[in-house]
Amino acid sequence: MTARRSSIERKTKETDIRLDMDLDGEGNGSISTGVPFLTHMLDLFTKHGHFDVTIDADGDTDVDDHHTTEDIGICLGHVFQEALGDKKGIHRYGQAMVPMDDALAQVVVDLSNRPHLEYRAELPAASIGTFDTELVHEFLWKFALEARINLHVIVHYGHNTHHIVEAVFKALGRALDEAAQLDDRVKGVPSTKGML
Repeated sequence: MTARRSSIERKTKETDIRLDMDLDGEGNGSISTGVPFLTHMLDLFTKHGHFDVTIDADGDTDVDDHHTTEDIGICLGHVFQEALGDKKGIHRYGQAMVPMDDALAQVVVDLSNRPHLEYRAELPAASIGTFDTELVHEFLWKFALEARINLHVIVHYGHNTHHIVEAVFKALGRALDEAAQLDDRVKGVPSTKGML
């Protein structure tokens, strides 16, 4: 099987990011973002998606966490899309529902080459530690845009914001893993259009 792996180095005046992703990994992560809560969420994403991910990011977190979070979403989406290659033989669709104590999150994806984010999540708290929870949407939107996927995030319920976001990131990893899986029954690209 051809390796489904991609890397990116992206440097701006706000961030300096090196990121590597292997879709057919074992859930191993070496992740340093400079944003502790985001690092925690990406560790969960990696483990539950069975991806191998390395991230080394340095950003202007003295300003706030926005640029670093956004740019990691951009880079992760880019390498995910690139690692998929021609998309021949993939499932294309994936979904996962993940409980985390009081919270239940659902993520549904289509690796369609048509980027869209549908975000149905009410987060009770404006921050988790020093992390602004509005950045969850920012990360997911930039990831969906660069990965060129249709991404639906639905939080059914929950009152602890940490638990809600954790369930979302775990479900995201699991849904993407399902969608990216290769299936011997799928001949070519799974689309009547003949391309994705």
